[in-house]
Amino acid sequence: MSNGDPEYPNLMKTIPEVFARERNFLILLMCGFLVSAATYRTPMVAAWVGFAFAGYSAIANDSIQTIGTFITSNRKTAWWVLWLFMGGIFLVTATYSFVTFDGDVSYQRLASKGFETAPAEFSFLQVAAPLFLLVLTRLRMPVSTTFLLLTSFATDVSSVGKVLTKSLTGYVLAFAVAIMVWMLVARIIDRWMTRDAHPAWRVGQWVISGVLWSVWLQQDAANIAVYLPRSLSLPQFFVFAGAIFLGLGLLFRMGGEKVQEIVDEKSGVVDVRAATIIDFVYAIILYYFKFVSNVPMSTTWVFLGLLGGRELAMALRGSSEHRWIFAAKMIGKDALFAGIGLAVSIILAASVNEPFRAEVAAFFGL
Repeated sequence: MSNGDPEYPNLMKTIPEVFARERNFLILLMCGFLVSAATYRTPMVAAWVGFAFAGYSAIANDSIQTIGTFITSNRKTAWWVLWLFMGGIFLVTATYSFVTFDGDVSYQRLASKGFETAPAEFSFLQVAAPLFLLVLTRLRMPVSTTFLLLTSFATDVSSVGKVLTKSLTGYVLAFAVAIMVWMLVARIIDRWMTRDAHPAWRVGQWVISGVLWSVWLQQDAANIAVYLPRSLSLPQFFVFAGAIFLGLGLLFRMGGEKVQEIVDEKSGVVDVRAATIIDFVYAIILYYFKFVSNVPMSTTWVFLGLLGGRELAMALRGSSEHRWIFAAKMIGKDALFAGIGLAVSIILAASVNEPFRAEVAAFFGL
């Protein structure tokens, strides 16, 4: 076939189109790297620059697991209404931690061994790490922000292993629970979806989504706050809360980041009933792990396990538009992207963290 055939697009034309489409993003990304290079030697400034980058990039990537189904099933609702609802819950959740734990906004997740001390100095890659997360988010990769942002700051190498173990356990548990739940309820949900949803479902979804968002913040606020003092002053807290609140507004205005498509491609998530059940099961799993230990974990991996188990169960029961082979490929793709994110995290951590680099080298016999 000729190069003009639509099945074989001319790459010399396609590449410039991609750069033109992403021009504004690439310009902002370059500015971010320049700001990181200009500020990382000044710890007080670098801490807040890194926090600002981490605040948006972490929530943009993790939107798939906390507000992804909420956005997808509420496309007809004004974005600013969704923002004020979720933004208000964030402010309440963050304020509770700040008041209860003496200025700590991470719900004591950063009190675990290896993360209990705020960084006294920064490297360029530590400040710029959230920018790599933004790139991966733009590529629609559901990356674990816990690994990408926290690993570089671990002062105790063993803490990284604990985070990895807890995260893998969360993935397996969520996958198994999702299969059991949706094997039992998939046909019932199918019958429900033949009729219009009762208005009570919409109310229930907003309540459950709000609870899920709050529980997620209690787990993952550590990924953002790792740059900052472990006990914030009142003015520092206002900056912390205000920056994230405004970042949420931008995210809702955009309708979610590119990684939102991972939710959109799954079966039946537009229906408010399906979205509510997903959020309900996910909230229970996260709430359980909240009490297992204070060790941070990758909630992204937990959510991927939940979506993967659900998709496979629906395919096996014949209640999905996809066959089980397609579901298996989808699960494999999500797991591959999460694995790429883990590899990038390890490379970044080994580049800036001497104890971690030595441990990795010893593991591979280097």
